[in-house]
Amino acid sequence: MEQQHLRSTYFYELPKERIALYPAGKREGSRMLVYNRATKNTAHSYFYDIVKYIRPGDVIVVNNTKVLRARMFGKKEETGGKAEILLVKEESRNRWEILVKTGGRLADGMTIEFAPGITGKIDLKRGKSFPLVMEFSGTADIREMLPKLGLMPLPPYIKRQPDPEDAGRYQTVYAKVPGSVAAPTAGFHFSEEIIGKLTAAGAELTEVTLHIGTGTFKPVKEEDIRKHPMHEEEYEVTAQTFEKLKNAKKAGRRIIAVGTTSARVLETVFSKEGAPLTGSTSLFIYPGFSFNFIDALITNFHLPESTLFMLICAFCGTEKTKEIYKEAISGNYRFYSYGDVMFLE
Repeated sequence: MEQQHLRSTYFYELPKERIALYPAGKREGSRMLVYNRATKNTAHSYFYDIVKYIRPGDVIVVNNTKVLRARMFGKKEETGGKAEILLVKEESRNRWEILVKTGGRLADGMTIEFAPGITGKIDLKRGKSFPLVMEFSGTADIREMLPKLGLMPLPPYIKRQPDPEDAGRYQTVYAKVPGSVAAPTAGFHFSEEIIGKLTAAGAELTEVTLHIGTGTFKPVKEEDIRKHPMHEEEYEVTAQTFEKLKNAKKAGRRIIAVGTTSARVLETVFSKEGAPLTGSTSLFIYPGFSFNFIDALITNFHLPESTLFMLICAFCGTEKTKEIYKEAISGNYRFYSYGDVMFLE
């Protein structure tokens, strides 16, 4: 088996203290590591200097998905025992795929109360494999209750409870389309002020949508990464945006993806003529993949052996990516969702 197909190839050591538990004081205040693939040069800066690295005509593609306050706490009607659920995917109004954490066994029809009169009933008819299904009642649409009943679903490596600041900071400033249970974290560094400076410098911001599910945290367990069952995520690119991007590429303008989610959408849609503009993608990008569309990438630092880290290795080369990460660790960069950022061009 080739080295690039071995999961262990993508392992690196990260001290626990490098995992960011809170966001930077200001969105644009995160540190930024810049790597130029043509010159092989690395530089260190801050995200508020991103304008220095942008060229007139660059198209910056962001993911406008909005994170749902999808983490809910309740009690079992029968026993009063505590229960925690995470909304994963809406099947139909008030019917959701969920993950659940509770003491004791789960039973078909088990009812959990989240607020007076608002309950959810577990449906095990599809079997006990996760995610389960929950039917909500007591409200016309449980989505409308999430601002009151739900909390931000912070990633499992942020070992703390959500606080009021997370409601705003675990969300991009351009979030519009509700549907994610995890954030497109590369976008956290953009503020309204920075966006204004980028457009004033001649760059154009364009939006796509990809709703991020819990699969983004699914570890690669197979040693042969090609056997990893990549999760599916729903995306949408409007016809207007598609034409705008296609024409920009033809004109030789750089396409800069903000985050691995935007990158996967673009590489999915522009992989072949006639690719659907709306659908689901399970595109797994790892070394050996040929990028067809994006020219540069703004992204956070990702977990070892994760599909996201493998995507960065495909973009920059595995050994170079490991060198970059090693340099970031020794330079005290902050890692993961609330951490610092890279600009890879």
